[in-house]
Amino acid sequence: MDLLDAHLVPAVDGVAFGLLLFVVAAGLSLAFGTAGVLNLSHGTLYAIGAYTGAELSDGTWGGLALGLAAGTAAACLAGAGLSAATAPLARRGHLAQALLTFGLALIGGDLLIQLFGADELPVRVPEMLDSSVSLLGHRYPAYRLCFIVMAVVLAAFGTWVLTRTRMGAAVRAAADDPEMLAATGHNPRAVHTGVLAAAGALAGAAGVLGAPIIGPGPGTSENVLMLSLVVVVLGGLRSLWATFFAAIAVGEVQTLGVAVAPALAPYLLFAAMAAVLVLRSRFVEPAAAHGSGPSSPGPVARLRERVSGWAAPLSAWSGRLPGSPAWRRAAPPLVLLAVLVALPALLDAYSISLAGSALALGLLAVSVTVLTGYAGLPTLGQTAPFAVGAYATANLAEAGWTIGPVQLVLSALAAAVFAAVVGPAVIRARGTTVLMITLAVGELTGAVVNQLKSVTGGADGLVGFPATRAWWGGPELAEESELYAYALVVAVVAVALTLLVLRSPAGKLLTGTRGAEARMRASGHPVGRYLLVAHIGAGALAGVGGSLMVTVQQYLAPADVGFEIAAFALLAVVIGGTTSVVGALLGAGLIVATRDWVAGSWPGHGPLLLGVLFVAAVYLLPRGLAGLRGDGPGGGGGRPSAPPVSEGPPPPGPPSRDDRPPSRPPVRDDGSASGPPVREGRPLSAPAPNSAGKVSS
Repeated sequence: MDLLDAHLVPAVDGVAFGLLLFVVAAGLSLAFGTAGVLNLSHGTLYAIGAYTGAELSDGTWGGLALGLAAGTAAACLAGAGLSAATAPLARRGHLAQALLTFGLALIGGDLLIQLFGADELPVRVPEMLDSSVSLLGHRYPAYRLCFIVMAVVLAAFGTWVLTRTRMGAAVRAAADDPEMLAATGHNPRAVHTGVLAAAGALAGAAGVLGAPIIGPGPGTSENVLMLSLVVVVLGGLRSLWATFFAAIAVGEVQTLGVAVAPALAPYLLFAAMAAVLVLRSRFVEPAAAHGSGPSSPGPVARLRERVSGWAAPLSAWSGRLPGSPAWRRAAPPLVLLAVLVALPALLDAYSISLAGSALALGLLAVSVTVLTGYAGLPTLGQTAPFAVGAYATANLAEAGWTIGPVQLVLSALAAAVFAAVVGPAVIRARGTTVLMITLAVGELTGAVVNQLKSVTGGADGLVGFPATRAWWGGPELAEESELYAYALVVAVVAVALTLLVLRSPAGKLLTGTRGAEARMRASGHPVGRYLLVAHIGAGALAGVGGSLMVTVQQYLAPADVGFEIAAFALLAVVIGGTTSVVGALLGAGLIVATRDWVAGSWPGHGPLLLGVLFVAAVYLLPRGLAGLRGDGPGGGGGRPSAPPVSEGPPPPGPPSRDDRPPSRPPVRDDGSASGPPVREGRPLSAPAPNSAGKVSS
């Protein structure tokens, strides 16, 4: 009884928090499992409801009802708008959706701050609920008990609609058999829009009702999104009851777990998420991927064609360059190198320091290119080895190891060891499952960074360590021009080595693994070994980037290695082209310029500008800057950024069973083939839409 008395209030708080997450996660699961949209702006839909409800709250029942109606309606409209925004990406896989919705989240978050301010808003509840009641001898807030009842009613109503009404039957049919749904006279596109609108309404209602529990403020949307993703992964997409119990478990970990085991609580959620994903990738049979039928070109497609038309003269001019094709492939890296060498003479000290930071982010982006474009493993967690390299360099400097080459080698080695440890869990999965596993790995690393204060400095970060020396016996690098020159030399060497490997026979084997994994395995190639080596090499490259960032910045904060940086690196790859090393560097430079230089001219709107960049890149550059050239080399990457269905001869392998020559499967921009990959006697789980439109969990 003593233990119950000590932890009763946190346990009931966990139920309330879990029910709040269940309502939010139900909308996220509905959007992903039924509409096939990986919505990273779902937390922003919650924030729309929370801010609207808080603004209209006046301490009366009428104010609560008005806020609930307005917040739900606003988020519902935003969900319907999201349906229109993601429609042009129906055939491009979940990577494009993730980047687009993350950009929309940045835009929406900035607009909410402009409308409601940057401070957390107070929420006034009716006087009857603004009190406490006796609960087994303990005083407990009445509103939270009332919220538990309201959340249960809302969940029960949603379940009834989904399972017992014609509307719910249409929604289930849209996931199971959209062709049959269309044959009955229903419009699958309208159902798709309705599903996303309903998902937004759930998030908005949860935001209004949950505002007194999780007040609207900076960071609310990100926190709610991450926890909802954990709930969806743990509960799966098949059962609302499984999602319900997963949400309660997450709520208890977040409240009771912090009270009982505060040292372990930060790691439990994402560790469980990663474990579930890894187990599913081993034992659950995947569903076949699908794409919606062809559609008429919309305004985005016409604008994209116009952008490609503007690039046509440049493509034609590059095709007339003198010399061999090898010279034309080498031209972009050489031109970029000449520009980088000339920058110190053209820029001021601040801009030069930004250029050095761009080179560090560029190496991170190149490591993402290796995994996403060549290995077919789209990643949102490459900041984990990046953080390992960064903190290794900072701690080496504090210990007196200030020689640059030593820092680089040891940081790369530490990051490679980290990548080797987590690699077996990553390389078995494909598609969206890889995104989620790597996201969990990145978040676990972030939790370690915040908890291991003796090594990382915690939330305060590290600062004041000795500066790096470029060579033994050399002076400390203090001037921006010296730091930039050091960063440029390191980046050139790292990129040159990467290009040599990618263009070697080993790189061609990796390319074959991405494009025709089943045939590679049938031919006797150890695909798993190739992918593990690529993962370790990409980790080492990310560690070099982290080391370089610390040297250039002379400080290190958790935000420098957080989820946002991972999204930036992935965006840089999309901007440049998923197989273009030079394009990844250009994309990183564009992101840093937008975030730090352009945003300096419009203070306070950096997230808005970055969000616009995300949206524009996803819509206008489906194959990246390299795709605008139209020649396919990927700007120094060595192969086409997105080969068509049957372009070129197929890789060597056994003939198909019907003796027809096999064709290369289409490849999406997330680096995964559109058909289900075959692995060594074990099925693969990847939550991708199947031919019936349903997403496997």
